[in-house]
Amino acid sequence: MAEASLPFLNLQPAYAASQPAIDAALLRVARSGWFLLGQELAAFEEAYAQSVGATHCAGVANGLDALSLGLRALGVGEGDEVIVPSNTYIATWLAVSQCGARPVPVEPDPLTFNIDPARVEAAITARTRVILPVHLYGLPADMDPLMDIARRNGLKVLDDCAQAHAARYHGRPVGSLADVSAWSFYPGKNLGAMGDGGGVTTDLAAVDEQVRVLRNYGSRQKYHNECKGVNSRLDEIQAAVLAAKLPQLEAATRERRRLAASLLEGLAGVPLQLPQVPQGLESAWHLFVVRHEARDRLQAALAQQGIGTLIHYPVPPHLQPAYAELGYSAGDFPVAEAIHKQVLSLPLWPGMSEQQVDQLVQAVRRSA
Repeated sequence: MAEASLPFLNLQPAYAASQPAIDAALLRVARSGWFLLGQELAAFEEAYAQSVGATHCAGVANGLDALSLGLRALGVGEGDEVIVPSNTYIATWLAVSQCGARPVPVEPDPLTFNIDPARVEAAITARTRVILPVHLYGLPADMDPLMDIARRNGLKVLDDCAQAHAARYHGRPVGSLADVSAWSFYPGKNLGAMGDGGGVTTDLAAVDEQVRVLRNYGSRQKYHNECKGVNSRLDEIQAAVLAAKLPQLEAATRERRRLAASLLEGLAGVPLQLPQVPQGLESAWHLFVVRHEARDRLQAALAQQGIGTLIHYPVPPHLQPAYAELGYSAGDFPVAEAIHKQVLSLPLWPGMSEQQVDQLVQAVRRSA
């Protein structure tokens, strides 16, 4: 296999775009002598909440903790059910399991790959507490009908925004659409730290307060613990780095959209399913995911031409050994299973040159 001359992802341009601010932030934290729950975190939390149209933001250690602590702050616990997409990364399901609840999968819309609101209501039971949509690949889920279903059934909505920084739904930023929103700042995300990181945004003051208690051993006052919390704090270094990069997020997102438009134009007419963006939605284009009946052959052919690709994701959660106890079998969620067998993520990252875009387009045209 040829070494990728066009890597699937290159994070160096994102660092270069904010290098002076990042370098200054790292030095500032190092000199401060304060590394947890300090001014850098408070400043980032305020800035990030404002950027997504939320009142509150609580920084936590990673995106999985953002999901699980957000659910716990909404009161999800043992014996409860949470509606999740059948087509998602397993972290969405793991967060539910960590609360002692059961993930209840619902199939996606085969064009957007996001949870299908038309299928959600049939999955609601007396034990359902939360609907947990995912803005997969950066494309907002269809939130208005999901919120309507939740309100009619006395449920809350927590959306998984890990891939959707700066995405918009009918003019509204992702992060302002649900009761609670969970974010990942993993290095490869559109707003990425230099290590793990996550956050919970909300307009609900009680939820924000509870996340803050839970993230710090269940404590408001040192050595006084009111509940069984965890150690999940976004550290000062990561908060400072994220604050330094945040002003570049909109420009980076515009570049992602420009690159995606070039790929959509260049790949028009090729025998594969291109990403769909419904009217009124603005994708963050975290990933550019195509669907092809001979996905593995296409991936191998691109690798031979030096094109790096990834599969998001090869095995749906209900068929993972980790969830064998739920008793699902192949064929139980055929829409998700077909997606997982056919999707391939192509390179798309800020800093890609026009020559690299053309290289990618020509390679796919030769191989699809």
